[in-house]
Amino acid sequence: MTTSPYAAKPWLGVLDEAQRQPVSPPHSTVHAFLAVAAAHPERTALAYFDGRLGYAETEALSASVAGHLAARGIRPGDRVALMLQNTPHFVLALLGAWRAGAVVVPVNPMYTTGEVRHVFGDAGVSALICSDRAWEKYLREAVEGGPVRFALTADEHGFQTREDSRVLTWEPLPRPADTEDLEAVARAGHAAPDLVLPGGADTALISYTSGTSGTPKGATNTHANIAYNAERQRTGSGIPEGAGYFALAPLFHITGMVCELAACLFNAGTLILTYRFEPGTVLDAFTEYRPAYTVGPATAFMALAARPEASRDHFASFTYLASGGAPLPPALVDGFADRFGPYLHNGYGLTECTAPCASVPPGRRAPVDEESGTLAVGVPGPETVVRILDDEGREVPFGTSGEIVVSGPQVVPGYWQRPEATTETFPDGELRTGDIGIMDADGWLYVVDRKKDMINASGFKVWPREVEDVLYTHPGVREAAVVGVPDSYRGESVKAYVSLRPGSPADAAALVAYCRERLAAYKYPREVEILPELPKTTSGKILRRELRSR
Repeated sequence: MTTSPYAAKPWLGVLDEAQRQPVSPPHSTVHAFLAVAAAHPERTALAYFDGRLGYAETEALSASVAGHLAARGIRPGDRVALMLQNTPHFVLALLGAWRAGAVVVPVNPMYTTGEVRHVFGDAGVSALICSDRAWEKYLREAVEGGPVRFALTADEHGFQTREDSRVLTWEPLPRPADTEDLEAVARAGHAAPDLVLPGGADTALISYTSGTSGTPKGATNTHANIAYNAERQRTGSGIPEGAGYFALAPLFHITGMVCELAACLFNAGTLILTYRFEPGTVLDAFTEYRPAYTVGPATAFMALAARPEASRDHFASFTYLASGGAPLPPALVDGFADRFGPYLHNGYGLTECTAPCASVPPGRRAPVDEESGTLAVGVPGPETVVRILDDEGREVPFGTSGEIVVSGPQVVPGYWQRPEATTETFPDGELRTGDIGIMDADGWLYVVDRKKDMINASGFKVWPREVEDVLYTHPGVREAAVVGVPDSYRGESVKAYVSLRPGSPADAAALVAYCRERLAAYKYPREVEILPELPKTTSGKILRRELRSR
């Protein structure tokens, strides 16, 4: 019988003794948070510009949100959608919903009406927590006729008084008359419902991702999935207990949710929030709060490095800087270290494996694959197995490319109400990522391509069919095909090729504007090229690969 070389876990030799030790995380982030609140009640849990919330206060505020949700009829297992930027409101709503026994559905605030309706309907969302601006602008209309029974809204100027005009660019709005104010609910002093805290096997999140098909599906991240990755980061990253975690990645994204928010709470740290990414604001926060950790896509670090005021002092406090969600060019890593000091540690994961399944350990530098020039994304943890398979599902030798598959305690049990997709993507509980990679004999993993046509723009997944469907609604478009093209800033950009109906006056700029109105900002094509005819097979199927090769 042949023994799998991957089962031998050669990557254990890359890890130090502490990183090889097994972990025994609490059942959920709620368990970890309540333990820290009891042990360190006065320690700052959340920092938002000049606002500070201690652990005891955060516990009381989230308990009140939980009590209110329960009073409004939310029961264990009900779905609560959370659609906010990086503010204290997000954390209070998340903890409150979990303490009420709810399953949280994090939603990208850039989603349009159609995208929101799909998620809310598919997940059967009972309650929505969002900003008052989004409610007034389009969410009130978007939830009509759907499953949402009530909404809490937040003025994201709240919990601080500094009013940073670079990110808080709007004047506070009058309170919506048909919603309840989240901050007022949090300060009302409701008691949390008398419920058993979430178990590890309970679903914590339904995280929507296009995965390997065009229709967004909800990955069912359990509390144990999140707890494992948060605890593994706490024990393996070398970040001091009580340190500052800067929320560079959005909290609604699985990377921010797990690697920033959950890991911070597990480590009794302070989560530093600045609403959304704006390079000048971020650099100011680095100086003010002196965080020890942050994670974000390569594009964010490029933008920070491009600021003329950026200096080594801005990054002097960091114990560990991480990048994930988009390809990390080796030149950026080297240039960043030369200019600012810290080494950017690469990482790799998917929503379906609850953020990281491989990362570069502290004190290590990722090698570069000589043939492809690809920087390694890291090595798996001790409880994780990453294998490389050929098209027939057979293991390939080290150094040979194939599909990356992952098994371990961070892999989700499947997709929400998608049994066929679950069977296809998780055969025997092992995640088929759809990514092409190589593992060397030492266990370093390299991601070199994607098996499918998914586009990765600044860490966000874009399915070409979704963009094509929008283009096809334009009266002047005859044919459309969308591909990802290399982009030095985003990793990839969305490009569309179209042919027009006879006599159509549409031009490229008009088609870009048309998509921009109907798609999230990271999805619409930055470039449209008009061709007389798109290349096709003899059966009439448009050949994306020929367009990509252009």
